[in-house]
Amino acid sequence: MSTSAIPRRGVLTLVALLLVALNLRPALTSVAPVLGSIGEALALSPSLQGILTTLPVLFLGLAAPLAPRMVRRIGPERSVFAALLVLAVALLVRPYIGTAGLFLGTAVAGGCIGVIGVLLPGIVKRDFPRRVSIMTGLYTVALNLGASAAAGTTEPLRQLLDDAWQGAAQGPWQGALAFWLLPAVIAALFWLPQLKGTKPTRVPARRGARLRHDPLAWQVSLFMGLQSSLAYIVFGWLPTILQDRGLTAVTAGLALSVSILLQVTTAILAPWISSRMRDQRTVLIGVMTLTLTGLLSCLYAPIESIWLWIVVLGLGQGGTFSMALTLLALRAPDATTAASLSAMAQGIGYTLAALGPLLIGVLHDWSGGWNVVGFLVSAIGLTALVMALGAGRDRQVASTQGTQ
Repeated sequence: MSTSAIPRRGVLTLVALLLVALNLRPALTSVAPVLGSIGEALALSPSLQGILTTLPVLFLGLAAPLAPRMVRRIGPERSVFAALLVLAVALLVRPYIGTAGLFLGTAVAGGCIGVIGVLLPGIVKRDFPRRVSIMTGLYTVALNLGASAAAGTTEPLRQLLDDAWQGAAQGPWQGALAFWLLPAVIAALFWLPQLKGTKPTRVPARRGARLRHDPLAWQVSLFMGLQSSLAYIVFGWLPTILQDRGLTAVTAGLALSVSILLQVTTAILAPWISSRMRDQRTVLIGVMTLTLTGLLSCLYAPIESIWLWIVVLGLGQGGTFSMALTLLALRAPDATTAASLSAMAQGIGYTLAALGPLLIGVLHDWSGGWNVVGFLVSAIGLTALVMALGAGRDRQVASTQGTQ
């Protein structure tokens, strides 16, 4: 996309949007690489570690309904700015105020990300109506880059701080986690120009009620939630699983980082391929099969082959996530309905997704190993495949245009 083809404000908006998107995963993916250090320092059981990895995902869903209310009161741009500021504060204080503060700060960070995640697609559709597909691809790439950077650099940063802070009162994992407030502050500064001339937006409070009676809307929402559940199992637990299977902490974090980085490829290719097919079922089944194969192989395949399965997992999850976002637009007959479907799918989907990391922790605590978690992963993946068969059909949900 040539920036010369869009107004100067459009270029500034594009840069600001991409910087905001970079912040939609580091608060989550920065925890897993140092989860062992956190658990040791705070004496957290595997079940409590599971809750820690679950909280941000749960609040992604719980906070989603706040986004339309904030838009009605202060407008979408100010809502994004406010969420960025609160996110930065949460990331700053969560490592330093004890166990309860760590859990609370993580929950607040997840809520802020949930609000921003609902708002950005609407802003993209409004400001780049002729470039929605390109912008969605760029948005997904930025999101994946932020997630990958946090997954791959948090543990090396912890080790660097460990060398520098030997004997300090605070542990190095605190500084490694707090580091990720910096991208949020930078994004907030670049977002400031978007606040000029903005005002609250009138959005009927009950506009999305009709969707809750639409089977297709539920299939889209459940697919969003189930594929997200697998994604957050990977974000929250893959480094720990790989460490227990013999990899070092740095290598395990790098494996997660590589997997996320590879998602960029299919995040762009999967929607492009599906747009040239009669419906999206074939692509959805393909990327979900890759995801399930890669994740189960990370659990059970010989550790010597782990990098092959890291590649398979990354390619699968990049496609499932981008296709879930694509369905929000394809299954809606108009922009208003797309916004309502997005709020429903992310609200319900992320709340459902939170159960995955939590149950992984509980099962690991109960069994003392990782073998049994494969049954849960398989159940989630197979159910997602069933939802894909419904959500991938060439159908549209009932319009909410004019619904009060």
